[in-house]
Amino acid sequence: MDQMSQRLDELLEPSVAVLGYELVGVEYLAQGLHSLLRVYIDSEDGITVDDCARVSRQISAVLDVEDPIRGQYTLEVSSPGADRPLFKAKDYERFAGNRVKLKLKVPLEGRRNFKGHLIGINGTEVTLESEDREWLFALQDIEKAQLVPEW
Repeated sequence: MDQMSQRLDELLEPSVAVLGYELVGVEYLAQGLHSLLRVYIDSEDGITVDDCARVSRQISAVLDVEDPIRGQYTLEVSSPGADRPLFKAKDYERFAGNRVKLKLKVPLEGRRNFKGHLIGINGTEVTLESEDREWLFALQDIEKAQLVPEW
């Protein structure tokens, strides 16, 4: 998670929690005039459009007061979905045993993209079984990771 996303996560988590939701994670994609702030929320009962609207109103107020993002951006509040993104160490622990795909910030043995079964996390090292091999990745080296739905 980059510094801006981590800062936004820390800023928004209390406001999401007070409404009874889990803040799964935050993605901030700086793209000039078309920047995007995507906030993923979840709850034991699942997430509805009304839940997203409620959280959007709440965190919009926080963002207006704290003003952590320069310029204009689009705020999007969403459920994590079946291809749930993994942001935090606890996500890698919680979803151990599931299929995941991940993208590294820098190549490892000439590649950045991996897909396989998540073994788990030990400290800050993520273990993935892929192609009859176990791979170890430092959590900080993972650019993006998400579950691969199995139907």
